[in-house]
Formats: sequence, C-alpha cells, structure tokens
Amino acid sequence: MKKTVFFAPLLLLMTSFSFADQNVQAQAKGADLQQPENNIRINMRPEILGLWGMEIPNNKKCVEYYNFRGNNEVVVNSAKEWSVGLFEYQPSQDSSTGLLPTLVMQVNYENNEKDCSGNQVDQAGDLSQYFVKWDNPNQINFCASEKGGQCFAKLNRILP
Repeated sequence: MKKTVFFAPLLLLMTSFSFADQNVQAQAKGADLQQPENNIRINMRPEILGLWGMEIPNNKKCVEYYNFRGNNEVVVNSAKEWSVGLFEYQPSQDSSTGLLPTLVMQVNYENNEKDCSGNQVDQAGDLSQYFVKWDNPNQINFCASEKGGQCFAKLNRILP
C-alpha cells in the first residue's frame, strides 16, 4: 500500500513535467513560425545613376542636365527643352580589353522647345548610343568610340 501511495504522486509529477515539456516545445515551434526570416536583399544599381550636368562650350550660363533615375528612366533638361525616355547602361565586362561601358538612350517624349545651343529639334523616338569614359567617379565623357576616341561631351556629377 505504501508503494502505491508513493508511486501515484510520482507518476502524476512525471506526467505534469512531460506535459510542461511538450507545451514549451510547442511554444518554441510557434515562436519560430512567427519570427520573420532574416533575408538580406542587395539591390545593385548602375554607377551612372544620379544627376549630371554638362556646360555648353559656347554658352557657359546654360547647363544641360541628365538625370539617370531608377527603373532605367532618364530625364534631360537643356534650357527650355525637356526630354523623357529610357536608358540602358552596360558596364565593361573586362577592363583589360580597354572597351568602355555602353550607354543607350531612347527619347520617348520631348516638348520640342529650344535647348542650350539654341536648337529646336524634335527628338521623340530617337535612339542614341554612347561609350562612357570615366575620368573619376564624378566626371564622365560621352564618346563615339568604344576605345575612348572622339569624346564630345563632359558631364559632371551634381547629385548621387
């Protein structure tokens, strides 16, 4: 009889520990389900993104602005002229080849006003390709040759 009296409380005590352990494990699993995953997302952005300005050689008071924005959108402002379009920038795959990065721009809309040079040309629908020669992180040249020859425009970074 003494064994039964001692054994019954011991059995109840062990059963409660077992239920408590199962409850703690269930809570831990539930907590894991509620915790957000620690995913790190890295967005690569082209180094050309930002606002650039180009002084017009014969008109120092007028600056032509190129704003390379996210989603490959470009906005160009030159005096009263505004253009909006798309761009694609392809960095050089292998710097040892000496080939420059490529920039392609397509004008989708143009207000057809006079630019810094005094020209009034509707460029809507135009597609242009340039080769980008980097002097430093804040200064680039647009060139006609993939080897860096025939550079015709120097742009200075205004905003990152």
